[in-house]
Parts: sequence; structure tokens; C-alpha cells
Amino acid sequence: MKHPIYSYITALLVATATISCQQKIWQPQAPANLEQTDLAVDSTLTADPEAEALIKPYRQQVTTKMSEVIGTATTELRKADYESPLGNFVTDLLLEQTNKIVDIPVDMAQTTNGGLRVPLPAGPINVGNIFELMPFENEVIVLTLDGPTTKELFDFAAKTGISPIANATYTVKDGAATDVKIGGKPLDQSRTYTIVTSDYLASGGDNMAMFKKALKSEKVGIMMRDMILKHIKELTAAGKPIVANTAKRVSGIPQK
Repeated sequence: MKHPIYSYITALLVATATISCQQKIWQPQAPANLEQTDLAVDSTLTADPEAEALIKPYRQQVTTKMSEVIGTATTELRKADYESPLGNFVTDLLLEQTNKIVDIPVDMAQTTNGGLRVPLPAGPINVGNIFELMPFENEVIVLTLDGPTTKELFDFAAKTGISPIANATYTVKDGAATDVKIGGKPLDQSRTYTIVTSDYLASGGDNMAMFKKALKSEKVGIMMRDMILKHIKELTAAGKPIVANTAKRVSGIPQK
């Protein structure tokens, strides 16, 4: 289910497009050339009053919603190669929240640093911060991987350093993953594992081609951004701050 903010943004875009289309229909235009169509975007460019009047109430609703404070972070959460407070926080909540929804517990959670666009600042966290962190319309999905494909996932994480993972540990050695443990137990390549991630990554985004080998995929029915919002609101309702679990997950990280 989409967050109500989507309706506000959609209305804002529709209003803008409507005015733009009306202007194109009503105003005759001479044949275009570079001299006529080049338009400097600077302080001399003024807003169209009609468009502004139409957009104003929607802009106010969006601003109000984005400014809503939903939690407090005790320290700034940033991303980094291999493991980080931000990567740990997001993957941990993905696993926790997903396991509240699905019938059979999921083994792991994963995302990539490319999907975490900005840090979460220390102090009050509002809805807008989460939209900046996760601006994509990514859905949460659970994949079932065989043992060799699971090992391929960890080797990818060890080689690239861009893939934070929850409920697992491993050691980087010669660009591959060794001593892989999932839920505290050694990786068993004779069995299958489940992992929650985004539908974008599940389709091979960010070069995660191994996910296209999944034996099974099942959408959870919620956007990744909405899951983050839900988790933070639950923390706040329980009187808890936004804090990352920084226990060691990756050993042997190459020194730059």
C-alpha cells in the first residue's frame, strides 16, 4: 500500500502538467529554433501565477507531511564499505519487519550502498529524511536461494564491499568470502536460504546477477521506504531512539 504522500505528489505533478499542456494548446507558437527555445533558468525566470495558485495547496500538504518528526537518532548513521551503522540499521529492520509479516522466518536481509542515498542525521528524524535516504519505489521481496548461489552472494559482498547483510558474518580473503555464518551457523551449501531485499536488486540491479538464479521470489506487499518509516515509528512509540547494531559482521576488510 502506498503512503498518502504519493497522492499529494501525484496531484502536484498533474497540476503542473495540466497548466503546461494548456499553455501549449492555447498559445500559438512559431517554428522552433535554438534562439527561440533556449531559456536561461535564473532569478529572471518568474513563476506562472495560475500554476502557482493551483499547486500551492498541494505543496503545503507535501511540506507538512515531509516535516513530520517520526523519531530521534542518537548519532548520525552513515554508510561505508562492507559494514556501517546505516547499512546495519536498514538491513536489520528489513529482516525484523519482514519476519513480522511472513509465515516462515527469513534467514537474512540485504541491500546495497547505492540504494542508501544519504545519511540519517543525529537528532530529530522526519519523513523527508527517509524519502531522501530511500527515494526509490522499491518493493520488499523475499528470495529463496540454493547454497551455491548464497555463497556467490557472499563472494560478491566480499569483492565489492557494497552489500550490507543482516544476520550473517563472513571474512574477506583474497577477494572472496570465507568463514561464512548465517544465524551463527556455518554456510551449508547443500541447503537453501531465504533473504529479504528489494525488487530492484532481485532483478539483478547493482550487478547482483546471482539473485536472478533465485529458486523462488515472493513480494511482501510493502515498499522498502514504508517499511523503514514503520520501523522508526514503532521505535518511537516504544520510547526507543534510532540506534544501529554495530557488532562486527565483516572481518578481514581490505585496507585502502
